[in-house]
Amino acid sequence: MMKGLLIKDFRLMKTQKNFFLIIIAIAVFMSIASSDSSFVIGFLGCIGSIFTLSSISYDEFDNGNAFLFSLPITRKTYVLEKYSFGLIVACTSWLFGTVINMIFSLFKNTATLNEILLTALLVLPIIILLLSVMIPFQLKFGGEKGRIAILGAVGIVAVIGVIIVKIADLLHIDLEALLNNLTTLSIGMILIIALLASLLIMLLSIRISISIMKKKDF
Repeated sequence: MMKGLLIKDFRLMKTQKNFFLIIIAIAVFMSIASSDSSFVIGFLGCIGSIFTLSSISYDEFDNGNAFLFSLPITRKTYVLEKYSFGLIVACTSWLFGTVINMIFSLFKNTATLNEILLTALLVLPIIILLLSVMIPFQLKFGGEKGRIAILGAVGIVAVIGVIIVKIADLLHIDLEALLNNLTTLSIGMILIIALLASLLIMLLSIRISISIMKKKDF
């Protein structure tokens, strides 16, 4: 039944093609106008992730979940499909953003291929983490409350980031110099660790989401 749910979500996505064309046009325009087009990787990747929330909202609309779960679909299958759909759309958007960045950066000679790939690989764990945070909140709180909860979570992460920077300043640690002194091997290891950590967090997120769905009444 997961295949059927994926087909449903991709057909829903097809109805939003004008929205995606506008987003792509914005990404291309900003890549042309900006001297640094690397932002487009994260921009398109995040848009792809956020669309997963839209598919959940459509399922919840007009008590649609009550009908959906009258079919031979388990709640675990539903959750796994949402994560699968989110990863497919987000990673496809991320890859498309990487290609756009590559074309414009190499054409304008603003970045090397290694720099582009490094940026893309740094963004990928963030996209996975974004999905891991957003989906449980959306399943737990629904549309409006879910978005407020997600903004709150993002705000907490931002505050933690600021605190880390402040502590580094107090301890006279130059974070920028520290990053610049990392060897290529060190950066590679950090990327691998970040990717593995984000995947482990996603596995935990899946378990949380399954638990949330099992407790919901429709």
